[in-house]
Amino acid sequence: MTAKDAAPGHHGPTLAEARGYTLIDCRACGFAHVVPLPDPEALARAYREAYYSQEKPDALAHQTEDRAWLDLVHGERAALLAEHLGGARGKRILDVGCGGGFFLDACRRAGFAVHGVEPARQAAAHARDVLGLAVTEGFLDDAAAAALPRFDAVHAAEVLEHLPDPAGMLRRIHGLLAPGGLLLVSLPNDGNPLQAAAERALALPPWWLAPPHHLNYFTPASIAALLARQGFQVLEAQASFPMELFLLMGDNYVGDPALGRACQAKRKAFELAMDAAGLSGLKTRLYQALAGLGIGRTVVTLARRVAHPRRPGQAGTAMEE
Repeated sequence: MTAKDAAPGHHGPTLAEARGYTLIDCRACGFAHVVPLPDPEALARAYREAYYSQEKPDALAHQTEDRAWLDLVHGERAALLAEHLGGARGKRILDVGCGGGFFLDACRRAGFAVHGVEPARQAAAHARDVLGLAVTEGFLDDAAAAALPRFDAVHAAEVLEHLPDPAGMLRRIHGLLAPGGLLLVSLPNDGNPLQAAAERALALPPWWLAPPHHLNYFTPASIAALLARQGFQVLEAQASFPMELFLLMGDNYVGDPALGRACQAKRKAFELAMDAAGLSGLKTRLYQALAGLGIGRTVVTLARRVAHPRRPGQAGTAMEE
């Protein structure tokens, strides 16, 4: 069976295979994703009921342990949004897939009015009951979006890779943003050149291929192109620390969560030390350069709502507002 047979309308060369899924560089979508795509309802149930209890049982504990570093990362993102919005006071921000609420807490301290949407019960409860945040528990579907006001900024971290229809989510976000509003998207940068180097040098399987939870696999270029098709202008992109360097330096954390946490501790120490030394600006320029090379564990893209998104199959260029 070809990839096109497994998922009608989706076709492209095979990039990797794992767990009964095939990763294709989809010509129809403009980015890589797995086929076959899982049933949306089954996927939704898994995220509501099992993601934090079964798939990521230590996530909230690790985020609490990492709080000082997360406050630095989230504070920098909040400051970036405030800079482009002319300040935080009086501005509304929505966090799609807000998890335990740590980013929204940083935004609230920066002066934003904040709201979150989160389908996982355990994470939504932490954001709401522990951090005291306003959270809509559920998915950002059309009904949930219709019940929300317009926002000056939307944050979506590690969300689009999980969705059967990421373009549809971006259209929904576009409709929630005020004209000129900002979208900050963070995504895994999987299949990047350093991962490819680790696969070849260490004879590793494509460990980063993780269906059915991660369905879509973006590069800095492919997420920028998708955003443009959905009515956004990319303002800048940054990578995060290239964790694959640890693999290439002899710390093979694949399949070793304890070593992975130890490598994460080194990454945190580096970024906290750069901040303590007053060199956060240098770190930002370094991460911007890495994004240009397609290197880094994640890619963070800042974009502005500038146009009406095109519907699938619609030709031509979106009109400016």
